[in-house]
Amino acid sequence: MNASIRRIVLGVTLVTASAGALVSAATVPEIEQSADATERAVRVDLDALVGTPGTPDAPPLPDDARPVDTSQPDIVIGTGTPASCTSARVVDAVARGGVITFDCGPDPVTIPMTATAKVVNTSPVVVIDGGGLVTLDGGDERRILYMNTCDQAQIWTTPHCQNQDHPRLTLQGIGFVRGNATGETIEGGGGGAVFVRGGEVTVIDASFVANRCDPTGPDVGGGALRVLSQFNGRPVIVARSVFTANRCSNGAGTSSIGVSWRILNSTFFDNQAIGNGANPQRPGTPGGGNGGAIYLDGNEMTLELVGSVVENNVANEGGGAVFFVSNNRTGQMFIRSSELSSNPSLGFETNGFPGIFYLGNGPPIVSDSTLE
Repeated sequence: MNASIRRIVLGVTLVTASAGALVSAATVPEIEQSADATERAVRVDLDALVGTPGTPDAPPLPDDARPVDTSQPDIVIGTGTPASCTSARVVDAVARGGVITFDCGPDPVTIPMTATAKVVNTSPVVVIDGGGLVTLDGGDERRILYMNTCDQAQIWTTPHCQNQDHPRLTLQGIGFVRGNATGETIEGGGGGAVFVRGGEVTVIDASFVANRCDPTGPDVGGGALRVLSQFNGRPVIVARSVFTANRCSNGAGTSSIGVSWRILNSTFFDNQAIGNGANPQRPGTPGGGNGGAIYLDGNEMTLELVGSVVENNVANEGGGAVFFVSNNRTGQMFIRSSELSSNPSLGFETNGFPGIFYLGNGPPIVSDSTLE
């Protein structure tokens, strides 16, 4: 695994089982003396779990999926020590917006979040760059980051909040662990680590470990990342990132309604959609269980899965790897230079596409990829 990912995956202990089995997150952290000032920093060896994000022959990233230049930040969190990097300073910096970096010392740090950081919609740009050293820990008690252009509490800036070009949020070189959106109801909930509605969002060189949201419900999703209403239908970009041990009713890694995605050179490992009853839910069930790793629902939308590994994810119902439903059958899915393996769909999947449930415009278009 490259250094930009390896250094940021802190905050939770993982217990892995054999291939094809599930992974569980320990609830009691082990304190490391070298990171006392951040209260807890439990190492996760993602090298052993997933290796370098994406496939060995993943294509080069396009320009719009490369890290933002943060050499001249607007805000620097910290003054060179772990103790100077606090939840309060993260919350304040995110509310102020602009390009945000960290100066917490030379070693990896985990910042326990005592409140959810919320983007204020007057910020045209918000870049949060952990420099490959910073992990934000929700403590399994709260969502870590929230952006919603249609939430009046975060200030309405246009008369068309569901389709505006700002804020433009970029998350890079940073980890999110133990976020928990269980019980959140705004916009249908979900997004255990990060929830976004409106503007645009890009994720580069990030990790999402052991985040969760509601365990049941037909539509709630995004144990790690939930996205709605992107500007002009532009896709969410996820590049060189890792999603592992996340849980939710649906879409344990990523979840969206009416949103397109470009997932590039990334890895989804041991995520699980734990709801049951599917969508619409069967009588007598709470619903959910679709999309162990990735969940898309809506109409005209696209999923591009390129140079990525999707392995050992599970859906209690449909799509252990990917659940993709275009209700008006205009949506399309493209899989290129990717490896999808051991992603059981315990209820249903599309014949000939292991680990995938797909309803769209023609069959999924697969090239130079392995599905097994």
